[in-house]
Amino acid sequence: MYEEKKYNLKELAGISDETITEHLKLYTGYVKHTNLILEKAKNLIENTETQYAGTETQRRFGFEWNGMRNHEIYFSLLEGGPQNLTINSNLGKALEKQWGSFDSWLTNFKKIATTRGPGWVVLYLDSSTNQLLNTWVDEQHIGVLNGAQPILILDMWEHAYFLDYHPAEKMKYVDAFFANVNWTIAENLFLSAKK
Repeated sequence: MYEEKKYNLKELAGISDETITEHLKLYTGYVKHTNLILEKAKNLIENTETQYAGTETQRRFGFEWNGMRNHEIYFSLLEGGPQNLTINSNLGKALEKQWGSFDSWLTNFKKIATTRGPGWVVLYLDSSTNQLLNTWVDEQHIGVLNGAQPILILDMWEHAYFLDYHPAEKMKYVDAFFANVNWTIAENLFLSAKK
């Protein structure tokens, strides 16, 4: 069984306490439903009369599990207060090498954030090639890059910002997210993924 993680989130610039409180409730639901599917689907699948219901329940597992894990990375990136990414850090050097500069990478990442519909913008590391990849993941289970490790995740579902910004203002939310990112966490995820 998976346990809900707790986050020590200080006051965030541009993201209200109300938004974080409601967003954490959603994360709680992902943990609950991940566990519920694990508990119920197996028994349903093993019974011939309920096998179809079990397989349909199991189909939902990727959505719930990825929702749980994506939120865990997202919230961890906001813990401890904002910390800058230094150009001399491993991640900073990798972004500069691949994208020419941190600003070029960031511009690309932010443009992907303007994708219409619910989803996530993810910076992945493909550890087999050490290539960094910016991508859009629909909802949270369609478009996931198998084998690549998430380094930085930005929740672009409206629940992440609609209490603070109108949908047409979502770039203000993206800027607020980056004003609060603890890049030390992203650096540690990058170093772990390279191993």
